[in-house]
Amino acid sequence: MIEYPEEHSISAKSHKYSIDRSFRPKKSLGQHFLVDRKILSNILEAAEISQRDFVIEIGPGKGFLTRALVKGAGNLVVVELSEVLASSLHDEFKECPDVKVVKADAREIDICDLVGGRSGYKFVANLPYYAASPIVRRFLEADCKPECMVVMVQREVAREMVAMPGKMGILSVATQVYGRPRIVCYVPPRAFRPAPKVISAVVKIDVYPEPAIKFDSESNFFRLVRGAFRAPRKQLRNSLSIGLGVSSAVALSMLIKAGIDSTRRAQTLSLEEWSNLYQVFNNMPDFFDK
Repeated sequence: MIEYPEEHSISAKSHKYSIDRSFRPKKSLGQHFLVDRKILSNILEAAEISQRDFVIEIGPGKGFLTRALVKGAGNLVVVELSEVLASSLHDEFKECPDVKVVKADAREIDICDLVGGRSGYKFVANLPYYAASPIVRRFLEADCKPECMVVMVQREVAREMVAMPGKMGILSVATQVYGRPRIVCYVPPRAFRPAPKVISAVVKIDVYPEPAIKFDSESNFFRLVRGAFRAPRKQLRNSLSIGLGVSSAVALSMLIKAGIDSTRRAQTLSLEEWSNLYQVFNNMPDFFDK
């Protein structure tokens, strides 16, 4: 089980910025702290936080977004990797009974344990660039899924999440199978301290109750997707052959049965076509689940 800091009886007042000014952000942890109130407002508006909501915040940093969530949410759990920042946030909110601070790596934490087995919570995060994709995917693929996610990521990652057929990548498929993403706004480097060297974006994902594609094995579905994108510049017939370790003739047969032109490339497939291809793949026992 996750160990939460001890709880105290509390009132949710406006809290003073309590982190030591001598604290220096670590590049290795992707620590770029949001300071722009307009962007903060955009995040809160997109998340539509209310007192009915159970909210998870990943990477709260110095608590700029956390303080706003404390005022709006019914319950808030924040997950911070830095021991210094987690300790400071715990001290700041130790009198708030509806706020819990967990020192952990969101790429490894037990999600259902974190949320008490519930689904339908809200996920809000200013994610470190290096960990954004794996964290988003873990929560989308979890048994205990959020109802929506509002995340800050690098602009290029955001664009891949929302890409349409013709420009899709593995992350596009991995996001859109589980929810409907849209870009809320772009965020310039000056909105952070220290300023990153890249432009960021806020993305909202409305998570589906059930995946858009029916599969009996997520791992095998994504084995297929990774295989198709193994050589993304090659035609699907060749990319699938390389990625799945099957002959070109077998890859061609799969595509014909799925009704997909073998000369196309993986980035052009729609979710419906991925579904058709998976159904064919799933019924090829000689090559499936090796």
